[in-house]
Amino acid sequence: MYALLLVFVLPALGVPFVYMAGKKSPRAAAILVALIALANMALLFTTVPTILNSPNHEYVEPYDWIPILESEFTLFADGISVSLAIITSALIIVAALFSINYMKEKKNLPVYYSLLMLLSIGLVGVFITSNLLLFYFCWELMLVPAYFIIGGWGYREPYRAAFKFFIFTHAGAVFVLLGIGAIFMVTGTTDMFDAQAALMSVSPDLVRWILLALTAGFAVKMAVVPVHMWLPDAHSEAPSPMSALLSGVIISAGAYAILRLSLGTVFPAVAGTTFGIDFLHGLTIFGVISAFFGSLIALVETDIKRLIAYSSIAHMGYVMFGLSLFPSAPIVGTVAITAAITGTVLHLLSHAVSKGLFFLSAGAIMHQTEIRDIREMGGLAGKMPFTAVASTTAALSIAGTPPFACFISEFLIFVGAFEVINADGFFLLPTALMLVVTVLSLAYSLRYLSHVFLGQPKSEGEKKKIVDVPNYMKVAMAILVILVIVLGIYPTFFVHLINTVQFI
Repeated sequence: MYALLLVFVLPALGVPFVYMAGKKSPRAAAILVALIALANMALLFTTVPTILNSPNHEYVEPYDWIPILESEFTLFADGISVSLAIITSALIIVAALFSINYMKEKKNLPVYYSLLMLLSIGLVGVFITSNLLLFYFCWELMLVPAYFIIGGWGYREPYRAAFKFFIFTHAGAVFVLLGIGAIFMVTGTTDMFDAQAALMSVSPDLVRWILLALTAGFAVKMAVVPVHMWLPDAHSEAPSPMSALLSGVIISAGAYAILRLSLGTVFPAVAGTTFGIDFLHGLTIFGVISAFFGSLIALVETDIKRLIAYSSIAHMGYVMFGLSLFPSAPIVGTVAITAAITGTVLHLLSHAVSKGLFFLSAGAIMHQTEIRDIREMGGLAGKMPFTAVASTTAALSIAGTPPFACFISEFLIFVGAFEVINADGFFLLPTALMLVVTVLSLAYSLRYLSHVFLGQPKSEGEKKKIVDVPNYMKVAMAILVILVIVLGIYPTFFVHLINTVQFI
């Protein structure tokens, strides 16, 4: 009964213990972070039978909190939120293990691992609450530890990148807070599901502004064009374990928030109206632009981490396109709705593990070669075979190649798009353009692999003796390689969970 509460309590209590362990041994601190995240994952799995078998397919833990606001500390999990929370916990485990070797020569590691533990509370907490105040608390909690991790242990100009990340995402959070405040003002509730019903009787004009404010704020965290400018700097300058979490979880949280709050809570009040249809069409346009922009820049980028960062923008374009296939009326066609939204959520999971692996393998290459420019690389497949296999797995998944994770999720999104075209012809051209983007994804992925792993070494630094990464880094990458392959071949567990969720 207290599974989700323990998911909050364990890492919160663990922060000082992680710090003390780090004072004696950074490796012990990393392992403690991984063990707490593993315990959280086990607790999350205990909610799955209830989610699958209960009539409403939800697991809820309500606790008294702020009586004057009639606000409960409500912890909530359904098929979508628990899936994202499980994958988030897996990435925290991997980031901690990878850091043992990757961060070995860095200073202040007890603080680093304590911040990583603190960050995990916000990352997981966003997905497992239906209380808007608690959601916002976790939303902002993601920001502070991430800022200090990027600034304290990043590359070239870390605090500049961290400050850019802070300003953009905090500005977006202002819009989120305005939207949540407006919801409470007009409905008198801080529960997103109670608010959904109450907003049905609110003035449509006010609902529109709430919808726009929330979506704009979440889009900043999601890093879609034109509010993407923080992402390339933050992702490329952060230490690679943090890059994996930034790209794997933090931007995915923005997409989840649009699905859960913008579309799931507020949008039903305007579904079926002209504004509602235009709103979804607008999401489509931003999705297509982001996908093309990210893919085209990735095709010409030469910095190994910035290339992957722009790929994240492209894939958030896929997700935004998938979100735009949300039903514009209570009944549009069950198959289309299920396929599109299932594919979109599955893509958040697939992208998280694939891009996490991509950033870790890039970090491994930088760690061993001390080179960032892919034009100066070459021939690393023979010197770093394990990293080459991990990188190839990640790159081919990001390219949407079967049997890797992103293929099946992209396929479901397109199946949903083709079904929705029958009801709304507007989606014909965007769908065709998104199919073109899949070709661009394959192009920049193959370009990356050929520059880094094939051919001959192109710099003096690469001609020296280079060996593959140490064991803890291999273990971290191996975990994600397995997840990428399993999600590509057998996504059934998560598909069953996702399909239990009903929005309208």
